[in-house]
Amino acid sequence: MVVGAALLGCRSEARWLRFVASHLAGMFPYLPQRPGYNKRLRSALPLVKRAIRMLAADTDFWLDNVWIADSTPVECGRSRPTVKRSELAGWAGYGYCASHSRFFWGLRLYLVCAPAGMPIMWALADPKLDEREVLAAMLEVDAELVADRPGLLLIADKGFKARWFEDELAAQGVQLLRPSMRNEQSRPGEHLLKPVRQLIESVNDTLKGQLDLEHHGGRTVEGVATRVAQRILAMAAAIWHNHHTGQPITRSLIAFDH
Repeated sequence: MVVGAALLGCRSEARWLRFVASHLAGMFPYLPQRPGYNKRLRSALPLVKRAIRMLAADTDFWLDNVWIADSTPVECGRSRPTVKRSELAGWAGYGYCASHSRFFWGLRLYLVCAPAGMPIMWALADPKLDEREVLAAMLEVDAELVADRPGLLLIADKGFKARWFEDELAAQGVQLLRPSMRNEQSRPGEHLLKPVRQLIESVNDTLKGQLDLEHHGGRTVEGVATRVAQRILAMAAAIWHNHHTGQPITRSLIAFDH
């Protein structure tokens, strides 16, 4: 149900439950009321995380030795009173998005995916935290995934530049490929970055433009985390289905959004 809601662009849980009762009753013979559905949704976060990992592992993309990493804002509020009253205070915070030249209050979604867009690992963090520290912690938590992929190439943007970060990756057997800074010499393989970097931007566009990532509607820690995971699961499910049915574009949502 959460995948269907994300793919069909239904942001309101009440409207989605009415739609399911009217059009999909045969698929879901039992439907809880809205409070029960919301409670089940928030408690399902571990299950949603497991489902994302299982779908990714059931594709050829799981074994890809090239990963792409980036972060994108997940806005959680705009007005000052909302910020003061929000249960997210202490986790969410103010940040700046250089790509869109705007400040925001909320979180940052860190996504590591295969070039085809299949999510490998993801995390939500305070936007004030150092991007390199967050990504390093993600790789440390899932160190077994890195160890299973000798010669792993991690592609990231200029924001991940740091000698200590590259040394830490090298200790794990990971090579970092990023654009060179103005005061640096051209880095090996940099000419290959432009088309590959566009992939992660298009993945973020899928999450935001087609799956309404920034219109998640979450108001608590569990609510935001589950609704973000819901969108990632929907994208992973679409990629998994398209891959196994031999579709030419694995990340296309056209067959599911109407």
